[in-house]
Amino acid sequence: MPKEYRLLLSYTDAKDSHAIDTYISLGGYESLRKALFDMSPQDIIEEVKKSKLRGRGGAGFPTGLKWDFVPKDHPGPKYVVCNADEGEPGTFKDREILYKAPHLLIEGMIIAGKAIGANEGYIYLRYEYIWIFQRLKDAIKEAYNKGFLGKNILGSGFDFDLYVYLGAGAYICGEETALLDSLEGKRGLPRLKPPYPAQFGLYGKPTVVNNVETLATVPIIINKGGEWYSSLGTEESTGTRLLAVSGAIKKPGVYEFELGSITLRELIEYCGGMKEGSEFLGVIPGGISAPILKEEDLDTPITMEDIAKKGSMLGSGAIMVLDRSVKILSLIRRTSEFFAFESCGKCTPCRDGTAWMTRILVDVEKRGFMTEEDVDMINSIVNEIKGKCFCALGEAAQMSVGAFVNKYKDELITNKVKRP
Repeated sequence: MPKEYRLLLSYTDAKDSHAIDTYISLGGYESLRKALFDMSPQDIIEEVKKSKLRGRGGAGFPTGLKWDFVPKDHPGPKYVVCNADEGEPGTFKDREILYKAPHLLIEGMIIAGKAIGANEGYIYLRYEYIWIFQRLKDAIKEAYNKGFLGKNILGSGFDFDLYVYLGAGAYICGEETALLDSLEGKRGLPRLKPPYPAQFGLYGKPTVVNNVETLATVPIIINKGGEWYSSLGTEESTGTRLLAVSGAIKKPGVYEFELGSITLRELIEYCGGMKEGSEFLGVIPGGISAPILKEEDLDTPITMEDIAKKGSMLGSGAIMVLDRSVKILSLIRRTSEFFAFESCGKCTPCRDGTAWMTRILVDVEKRGFMTEEDVDMINSIVNEIKGKCFCALGEAAQMSVGAFVNKYKDELITNKVKRP
């Protein structure tokens, strides 16, 4: 049985792991010293590029490349923004860092600021994490008191200020451009891209937006080196990954594994196996946005590329294990309903398409089974949404609902899922 590789989670194990003195005792802020005094901004970017670190929020875009897109000669301010919205259903891994190891994130943001030439950063925290809000503020205050934030950090001549912004609980604000609009005090709506945030972001200035886990990995990369980090995992999915595992398993929780070292089946076994008396239905490998996988897919290694080959995605790292106690029609309807409710309404395919799918699925659930005509209609709507939306919300809706309907079509049509 593969073992965990606790790289980020090693910072959450100690007593009072959230406190700055505990973090410093574990080597915290040494990477910042190295970045400030021994490395140029481009050196930092190149080290992150060597690591082949890909974004841990869902899209999986190369982090170093994103940083390198920021104009070097821009005369005005630049910003580093942490996406701590974590609104993807089934996802709860970032809160482990936010609550138990906030200084790992803070250090990563300061290093990112040095790399792109930004002197200001924001942590955009989802409203449902209001219980973490004060802890983040306390951690930032500790960092100021120790000289790791503010003017002339550690005498290096580099300035960096950091703030926490509490969102209003909108799923759409997990999309980076909607997040930026919300941060500016506007309604959170996705922007048409290009231009991308690296050129036109917060307040129209160059901005890097990264997920919590992504930024928390940066101090480790600077400390141990990009080549060392890229030696972990696979060629396309380097390093470790935090996995939030939930559902019909005996030991749900947040685990950390080297990418490619464990399959979906082995992960379920590592988490104690299926609950007593439960029968496996399927596994959602990356939050509700990721298409469901069936039992024949369980021997797939947990990497971005291997799960993509199965027609799904690792996404936010939320592994949701479902058993037969789940009513499939209710699950499909609720999934469609979620996306319809959270749609910002800016683009027609998402606004009307998700609502239309939901109306059909509400009627189907009342009836207790689907017909061939229902399946054809859902697939028709899926095709009208696919590739036509401002952001990934509509795309996620059509992928997820389409996968449920088509992978379980035989059961749905033959009345096997008829409600009691």
